[in-house]
Amino acid sequence: MATRRADFAGAWYPGTASDCKRTIEGLSEQGVQCPELGTPVLGGIVPHAGWYYSGRIACNVIRCAAQGRSVDTCIIIGRHLHTGSPNYIMTEGAWDTPLGPLEIDGEAGGRLASEFPFQVETAASYDQDNTIELQLPFVKYFFPEARILPLGLPPKDSSLRIGGRAAQICKELGRETVVLGSTDLTHYGYNYRFVPEGVGEAAVSWVKQVNDRRVVDLMVAMDAAGVIREAIRSSNACCAGAAGAAIAAAEELGASRGVELDYFTSYDVRPDDSFVGYVGVLFAP
Repeated sequence: MATRRADFAGAWYPGTASDCKRTIEGLSEQGVQCPELGTPVLGGIVPHAGWYYSGRIACNVIRCAAQGRSVDTCIIIGRHLHTGSPNYIMTEGAWDTPLGPLEIDGEAGGRLASEFPFQVETAASYDQDNTIELQLPFVKYFFPEARILPLGLPPKDSSLRIGGRAAQICKELGRETVVLGSTDLTHYGYNYRFVPEGVGEAAVSWVKQVNDRRVVDLMVAMDAAGVIREAIRSSNACCAGAAGAAIAAAEELGASRGVELDYFTSYDVRPDDSFVGYVGVLFAP
């Protein structure tokens, strides 16, 4: 089976199985307690910075999603895209992780690609992007038997239809499915050419309490179209298409509520004039 390389292993996250397992166990111990939802988690929003910065949130969203259930297919939506970007998909092969490869759900991917326009990536021909890959060792650890359906979807309404249809196809195929949307929040500071509130503690407070809060509240409310509109207006989600499509897919799977699991910024990990916000959200019936 042709297998896509783990391009960021050993740099953005540990490069060996033993180090990945050790780190995941440590991140799980540091994480907040999973909420008592009474029903299985059907999806979530995860950040995608290096594990040193945002791995705790991503790890624990996926850990909470794995509690009490097994999964056949994990739909993972990400990619840094703009409104004019194409859709991306893999429909065959596998994607490597230090814990072993994750097989692509080719049947689901093939059906989806027959219904919507996609740029199809393969193990040998693809553009590097961290948004999906940073989640894969967590998926392999917590859902060891799952296949994945990786999608890159831009911030526009058509992505919501694709996300919903991806979930619908998985249901038609009898798959137990979970969906993850990968996005970071406000990229603030001179490094990102975004300094509407200057620098210092006042800027950090504005990002946390105002700019990030606006888009996080829409994610929790499961307002998929609102997330995309807000991100375009306020520059507070770098992969709003992925987040919106994940919400649409989670709704198709039966989710009706969002729960904020954790939030912090890279400033809380290592203070700097340029910093990024991270959130973890769970979706449940």
